[in-house]
Amino acid sequence: MISVLKRAWLPALGVVAVTIGALSVTYLRSVFGSDGAVLTPVGSDTAESFNPKVVTYVVFGSGSTAIINYTDLDGLPQRTGEVSLPWSLKLKTTVPSVMPNLLAQGNGQSIGCRVVVDDVVKDERTAQGVNPATYCLVKAA
Repeated sequence: MISVLKRAWLPALGVVAVTIGALSVTYLRSVFGSDGAVLTPVGSDTAESFNPKVVTYVVFGSGSTAIINYTDLDGLPQRTGEVSLPWSLKLKTTVPSVMPNLLAQGNGQSIGCRVVVDDVVKDERTAQGVNPATYCLVKAA
């Protein structure tokens, strides 16, 4: 009889511990998780209905065309190919912060870029030379 108790006490203790743990978790879930999830009613205010951030990319220069690379508001790179100058693109978002980035190369003697966020110029640069290139970067808008 004692040899059976020597071999069975550890598995029996494990079963008791698991049972006590399961009962404790069940009790705590009934106390702390008794309220249902909070649901937003349909038609309530959403981020889309107020205060969108407007980012405008502008490229200008003495040439007639430029090749423009920029990041969209999701941070994905975009390429326009050759576009006629002046060029601009207006993007709207409701995310708290974006990182506008623009790179342009023109076929004239000068090229410039500008990043405007909510009607405030955040970055503007120009470059001179043959087929000049420039960039504009706003680290947090």
